[in-house]
Amino acid sequence: MPAFANRMKSMEKSAAIIRKLFGAMNNKDIISFGGGAIARESLPIDLIREITQDILQKDTRGVEALSYGPVMGIADLREVVVEELLAPKGVVANPENVMIINGGLEAMNLMCQVFIDPGDVILVESPTFVHSAEIFDMFQAKCIPVDMDADGMVMDDLEAKIIAHKPKMIYAIPTFQNPTGRTYSRERRYQLAQLGSRYDVVILEDDPYRDIRYSGEELPPIKHFDQTGHTVMANSFSKIFSPGSRLGYVLASDDIIEKLADAKTATNSHTAMLPQIICAEFFKRGHYHAHHERLCDIHRERRDAMIQAVDTHFPKGTKRTYPDGGLFTWVELPGGINTTELLIEACSNPEVGVSYVAGEGFFKEGKGKGSNCMRLSFGAVTPEQIAFGIERLGKLIHSKLEHQSLMKTG
Repeated sequence: MPAFANRMKSMEKSAAIIRKLFGAMNNKDIISFGGGAIARESLPIDLIREITQDILQKDTRGVEALSYGPVMGIADLREVVVEELLAPKGVVANPENVMIINGGLEAMNLMCQVFIDPGDVILVESPTFVHSAEIFDMFQAKCIPVDMDADGMVMDDLEAKIIAHKPKMIYAIPTFQNPTGRTYSRERRYQLAQLGSRYDVVILEDDPYRDIRYSGEELPPIKHFDQTGHTVMANSFSKIFSPGSRLGYVLASDDIIEKLADAKTATNSHTAMLPQIICAEFFKRGHYHAHHERLCDIHRERRDAMIQAVDTHFPKGTKRTYPDGGLFTWVELPGGINTTELLIEACSNPEVGVSYVAGEGFFKEGKGKGSNCMRLSFGAVTPEQIAFGIERLGKLIHSKLEHQSLMKTG
């Protein structure tokens, strides 16, 4: 067998985390708080069936849907992005600067193809989204973590690391961050855009959870504050339309979008036409606003159920975030409990049967940071399952703390 490429070694650790995550998501015997999926009940199945039957006619859009398409994506879906998803958020854009891609994650891949050589530095949040980190590892980038607080990246630490490491790119998830659920303040968003311009660093703004806001103040994207074209916005239709459609989009300046289109051509020519047309028609026929309201209502209820369950069943001293949207809360356990070890028992013990994502894998600095943390996703779990699963997980955590106490006194 010929040797695998060096990049496969570089991504081993992050790839192992992703494999475990998808494995638990598809195990019917486990209540999974691991994946980042939206509620099944929020999927607009009947509307999509109606649209699909309509467009798959020769005299409508059937031929177009089953043919090759433009690299940048179909014109009407790019117009939807500009008019319905960007303009209301304070981002003025031209459809020529929007490209439709295969889910939000393709933006990270394409940006690495365009900008990253082995050894280049990418500054990331601490903690950061492990799936994007897997892509950065695959391109053999060096990921340097930046401190975070409740308002996002700490700008003093970020600027110091820009000066020290001269990064090619800064990767940020400013709204309902994965994994913590935190949201950058308006001031931090402005400061981040300014730092990108001042130091000639690309800001990759990954914002797939932004449109699932069900409480709190609406905030403009980082791209809103960009005056020099250094901020590239990546987003997804997975959370607001359908994860199975594998649709996303990227917004970038003229010179960057041209290079991204070249990389896209070399990668997969263009995004599938059928889901693009279905999605465009979904918006154009006026279905999105009612769908969006229902989407937010469902996930607000699940957020509230998760927070109540954690506060009720987890031990005293537990810390957790309270997200105003998105799909995640971040939990820090007391007593030095290792959540990676705890996860093994939580999944394998039939009296628990619960999974989550252990916190350590989200920290690029390693050294055990985040070993007492976990990401809990409430999107794909009913309120009843949340209450049941968190109660069982809480009992397991309490038993571990009691065992620790007995060991110390014994």
